[in-house]
Amino acid sequence: MRMKLFATLAVATLAFPAIALAQGVIGGAAEGAHDGNRAAGPVGGVVGGVVGAVGGGIAGLLGVEQRPRFREYTVREHHTSYTYDKPLSVGVVLPGDGVTYYDVPAEYGVRDYRYTIINGHTVLVEPSTRRVVEVID
Repeated sequence: MRMKLFATLAVATLAFPAIALAQGVIGGAAEGAHDGNRAAGPVGGVVGGVVGAVGGGIAGLLGVEQRPRFREYTVREHHTSYTYDKPLSVGVVLPGDGVTYYDVPAEYGVRDYRYTIINGHTVLVEPSTRRVVEVID
């Protein structure tokens, strides 16, 4: 029992660097599982996957390394910015009319969400509710 606890703690400790580099939930889980499996076998892979996914979720849908690259992509696309007259933050529901939403390229690993430009800021939006889930600066 103590050995399992020690192995779990060791894997969690080894997985924390993966959290810092996690690319969202999916990337974090994959990286954590890989590192955990390498360090402590199958049990380590499971623990590392969970720890990596949590870290990736904290980093947002787009991982820390992807955010600048995605922002550059959206600037290159030259989409028109929608002027929104209220404070913009995560959780805001955007209007049904006038806002244009765009697909996120598959290379960023963000599925089921779209993006738009609001007041010059790129935002990820849940299409069915138009709720802002991440603001990319």
